[in-house]
Amino acid sequence: MARYTKAVCKLCRREGVKLFLKGSRCNTDKCALDKRAYAPGQHGQRRVKLSEYGIRLREKQKLRRIYSIMERQFERYFEEASRKKGVTGETLIQLLETRLDNVVYRLGFALSRAQARQLIRHGHFLVNQQRVDIPSYRVKSGDEISVKESSRGLAIIKLALEASSSRGTPDWLELSTESFMGRLKRIPKREEVSLPVQERMIVEFYSR
Repeated sequence: MARYTKAVCKLCRREGVKLFLKGSRCNTDKCALDKRAYAPGQHGQRRVKLSEYGIRLREKQKLRRIYSIMERQFERYFEEASRKKGVTGETLIQLLETRLDNVVYRLGFALSRAQARQLIRHGHFLVNQQRVDIPSYRVKSGDEISVKESSRGLAIIKLALEASSSRGTPDWLELSTESFMGRLKRIPKREEVSLPVQERMIVEFYSR
């Protein structure tokens, strides 16, 4: 499967906002955006006034990059959201939030979504006691996500749990650090998901 392999800090600089693609590092003085708060490239420091199209494009790119999804896959998520009942923008975010890699990250088993994706692909997680190695797997209400017993001693997972204790667990998730298990209690509402994105503009981008 195609994936972005270049420097992810450039993505934050391009969007002008922290996307937390490197987890807790983004909160330290090593964050590239804090050092160079302008777009990458030779002309990054030029002041450019975006068009209406450009503003909507940047919102779409922000959301896509937060969840580390390639363009065509993101379009499929939007098409699915537009077919469902309800507000398309909110439904889109709900579809992205219930991806297994995002749930693993939100539970605190990984420092970033990229790290969660790698751990899932290596088979370290179970969904309802069944091994799942597909990061885009859709987690449903009531599903239990747990770390495989033989993987609970991994330093990378323990470190992530320690680091995420200050971040807290969203209300729509339930976590038991003692048993290395979490559960999706319900689908999150838009106001429960903190994202620096105006999803309405993404809907307008695809509706143009």
